[in-house]
Amino acid sequence: MMELNSQFTSVINHIKQTSQSVDCSGAAAFVIHNDNIVVEEYWGTQSKEANARIVQANTQFHVASVRKSYIGFAVAYAIYYGYIGSIDEKISLYFPEIKEELLSDTTIRHLLTHTHGLVEKNGCIMREFAAGTSWAYRSVGVDLLTKLVKETTGKTIAAILQDTVFTPLGLQETGWYADEKENFVDVIRAQNDSLWKTSQSVNGDKMNMYVSARDLAKWGYFHLKQGNIGGTQIVPKELIQLATSVQSPDGIHRDLPQNGCLWFVKDKQAKKTEIGATVPKGSFQILGYTTVTLLVIPEKNLVAVRAFNSFGSPEGYNYLEDVRSFGDTVMECC
Repeated sequence: MMELNSQFTSVINHIKQTSQSVDCSGAAAFVIHNDNIVVEEYWGTQSKEANARIVQANTQFHVASVRKSYIGFAVAYAIYYGYIGSIDEKISLYFPEIKEELLSDTTIRHLLTHTHGLVEKNGCIMREFAAGTSWAYRSVGVDLLTKLVKETTGKTIAAILQDTVFTPLGLQETGWYADEKENFVDVIRAQNDSLWKTSQSVNGDKMNMYVSARDLAKWGYFHLKQGNIGGTQIVPKELIQLATSVQSPDGIHRDLPQNGCLWFVKDKQAKKTEIGATVPKGSFQILGYTTVTLLVIPEKNLVAVRAFNSFGSPEGYNYLEDVRSFGDTVMECC
């Protein structure tokens, strides 16, 4: 049900301001509050080309690391249904090709919470710090998780999501794509950006995921309602709870971010968190390098999405400060 109102005007203004701070040609805002769509706005065009298609409801944005919330769901699925014995199983059980002394006591929990301490350099996996002692955002952990899901379930990330969530919810503007479509944004990025990668894989293991703002909001709403949509339990609520509750190991420094299954989760106040200071405990968020953000605040029965077609942070733009203030601005409207 759509009941657009002016309560969230400052959120819209915040997103518009961010769109002027990053290098983008178009943006979108979508907010669901108390089970109603209260914000749905689109600006600009899908590229900087002349006569470019305007950003609209079915425009799909490159979500970058927001894809990790879908990977986290697939891992939670594998754990819940017993394909993986425990979140605290050592990953050496599943990756015998990697030297066991390198993996040491690294567990699935460590991979899910960015506390694994592994880093890949020049094609080789190396240890950066002892597992469970610190926090670092490294792609090697996500790569291992996608392989883990395929090995244990026999299904790809994409197949699990399609069968379990996308089809039941009718999400037709969400997926991993080998080829571009007319409703895809053009990702605006610096030339030769080393972080930009394309892929022909549609298995859910690469960074080629495009999602519309409205589909991303539905994904967040699905988690907000713990898998129960319209009175139908699409997936067990325990699976969602596993994905969105704090799984970070005890003992890491209090100022390091806290994570669920790759989601950033608000628990204790932490100086290095990406979640706004006024956003309450139990909220969870995911942010991409394209500045696309999905914030879920159960205490306020709210889902907020912002989407842009930028890639990276231009000089003078502080992404952490910006995404925190996005959450705080949302809270001011509740």
